[in-house]
Amino acid sequence: QVQLAESGGGLVQAGGSLRLSCTASEVSFSIRVMGYYRQAPGKQREVVATVDSGGNTNYADSVKGRFTISRDNAKNTVYLQMNSLKPDDTAVYYCLAVYINNAARFDVWGQGTMVTVSS
Repeated sequence: QVQLAESGGGLVQAGGSLRLSCTASEVSFSIRVMGYYRQAPGKQREVVATVDSGGNTNYADSVKGRFTISRDNAKNTVYLQMNSLKPDDTAVYYCLAVYINNAARFDVWGQGTMVTVSS
């Protein structure tokens, strides 16, 4: 069973930067997609950024130009560099790993890490 360990959240002032990381362990299959979602209080979980095994990335419009997602396939680790943070970025950030086994898709979520941006 793939497990995800997240780190890097915290409190930062507006305009500051944080770097999140997420490492998958107990990996027996190729992880197709890794990424981050976030959920702010009273709001639905939304995608922030994803990266596939080929390095192709997708970003939410709200973070384009400020956040950068990258992946180290050898380490099964994904990184989210967050710059120019805004109070609206305050949320719990969840890591996601997607893999395929016997033609079935499996989505594995991390425990979440809190990011708080003060104005």
